[in-house]
Amino acid sequence: MKVLVIPSILSADLARLGEQVQEAVAAGADRIQVDVMDGHFVPNLTFGPGAVAAVKKAAPSLPVEAHLMVANPERHLEAFAKAGADFIQVHVEATVSLFRTVSFIRELGASPGVAISPATPVEMLREILPYVAQVNVMTVEPGFGGQAFIEHSPEKIRRLRSLSAGVEIEVDGGIDARTAPLVAAAGATCLVAGSSVFGFPGGVAAGVSALREAVASV
Repeated sequence: MKVLVIPSILSADLARLGEQVQEAVAAGADRIQVDVMDGHFVPNLTFGPGAVAAVKKAAPSLPVEAHLMVANPERHLEAFAKAGADFIQVHVEATVSLFRTVSFIRELGASPGVAISPATPVEMLREILPYVAQVNVMTVEPGFGGQAFIEHSPEKIRRLRSLSAGVEIEVDGGIDARTAPLVAAAGATCLVAGSSVFGFPGGVAAGVSALREAVASV
């Protein structure tokens, strides 16, 4: 099973964003994630559609994923699709019209995904799973990079995998060479990594390689 590596620009050097994205592409990253935070759903402010467009300009051939950690995400879907987001994720906790939101993402030509915060049970996804391409299981509280991995997360991933054999399971938060094999063994197929890629002592390419090597035998 191939496990995808998805660097998150939340930990990138924004003064060198285009250069670092290109380094990630050269290192074999599978796509790039843009973490969008609104200061309401989570207590941090980060990027808007312009960041997605900037990443697409730096790496036009690489898929870009917009992880919307925002209240009422349905208000922003069209802007992110127009900016070039290939994948758009919304939090199940952030909208009261999840089915409509997921359907609109698909209508816009993007691949729809949902994300769940650490305290949200995977059983809440049962009815929406047939309509999404991916589920992002947050392994830290959404809002800030560099947090410690929540250790019971692999069990949550196993429960989600038992609900759906085919859905793409992404993990986001505290992912490094130690935790990557734990979540991959539990059924995760995508690793989102910020500081362990863009902050890796040996550089971006070395960070991507370290993650690949960590899950190579899983």
